Amino acid sequence: MNNATISPETTVGELVRAVPARAKIFDNLGIDYCCGGRRSLAEACQAKGLDAATVCSMLTALNGAHEASAVDANAMTLAVLCDHIEQVHHGFLRQEMPRCDLMTRKVAAVHGDHEPRLHEIRQVFELFHAEMMAHMKVEEEDVFPAIRRLEADQAGKDETVAGLKGTLTRLESEHDHAGAALAQFKKLTDHYMPPDWACNTFRALYDGLEQLEANMHQHVHKENNVLFPRVLGIARQE
Repeated sequence: MNNATISPETTVGELVRAVPARAKIFDNLGIDYCCGGRRSLAEACQAKGLDAATVCSMLTALNGAHEASAVDANAMTLAVLCDHIEQVHHGFLRQEMPRCDLMTRKVAAVHGDHEPRLHEIRQVFELFHAEMMAHMKVEEEDVFPAIRRLEADQAGKDETVAGLKGTLTRLESEHDHAGAALAQFKKLTDHYMPPDWACNTFRALYDGLEQLEANMHQHVHKENNVLFPRVLGIARQE
């Protein structure tokens, strides 16, 4: 898909899959292209009160260019994509979640009486943290090794894909739960805007949660809209 074929009926997931740099436009507009990647551009724009034709023009203005930092997940082999997700996105979470865990606890304890929403942020983060650690364990120990084996040797591919299908569906459901947590962070932090009186740790927490959201959007997009559909598509190949 190139810019000439952009249509309001194209799903937002497909638009980012074709040109990863489009993710920044969707992020800026507040359009969910990961968990909500199966919605058409028209539906996504309607939900946000945006004019679909205007958004199409914004996407077309990219002229098909990929930002230097944008990764074309669709061009990777399945094994390389699994490696990329582990190293870049799982690695980010393992590095950042302990830091956010410490900050959510500290800031809620110090400033929670003045800003009660900090306690709710802490509660949401604790559940998010636990669920994502379990989620990554399943992917790294079971799902990704199976995908690498499948790509290396497609003998019995139909049975292998059928065995993965239920797990992939469950992982997508867990992505939805994670997306709901990210939406709560954004709402509870007033779109990551700390109050004027916030201390440096308070501000660092909001910045950390914003970076967490941006990374998770790319993470989930690469799995929901690229990796998982390609795995399921192997069984349909002649």
